[in-house]
Amino acid sequence: MLLKLFITFFKIGAFTFGGGFAMIPIIQQEMVEKNNWIKDEDFLDIISVAQSAPGPIAVNASVYVGYKIKGLPGALVAAGGTVLPSFLTILIIAIFFSRFSENIIIQKIFLGIRPAVVALILSAIYGLLKSSRLNRGQLLLALTSFFIIVFLDLNPIYMIILGIAISIFYNKSKNSSNYKSTRTLDD
Repeated sequence: MLLKLFITFFKIGAFTFGGGFAMIPIIQQEMVEKNNWIKDEDFLDIISVAQSAPGPIAVNASVYVGYKIKGLPGALVAAGGTVLPSFLTILIIAIFFSRFSENIIIQKIFLGIRPAVVALILSAIYGLLKSSRLNRGQLLLALTSFFIIVFLDLNPIYMIILGIAISIFYNKSKNSSNYKSTRTLDD
């Protein structure tokens, strides 16, 4: 199982361009659909936790899934599998890039990769929206947060903290009103 974890996450790390968000649809396909290691409902929670924690989202998600499946060894193997392809690629690029950076073919390759990366990120957003089952209020809050982050150039960390605070306040007031109505009915 450790070898399968390593190979799966190595494949995710090797064949996904554009960073963590671009990896989300591939991680979902491998973890949920192909291997049935996690449930579709749990995937969004894993991505939320992985995004909120320091570090790359793909590595955080791989650590979570690896730990869930095989404990600490699984977390280490999954993280290693995710990171190794990028490390090797960057090492090779660092060795040879200075010689080839002015090459017109290399520049065109990078220009061709950009639209594919944007498409992968949009695919991840669509998948997250589809599986999140947001109600209208939550969707409005998500869109408002998006516009605040993009157009007011606010650090996303502040929006995460604000979202946590709103959720705590909302759920606390909701629970206290449920308690009062239940108490009134019981009296």
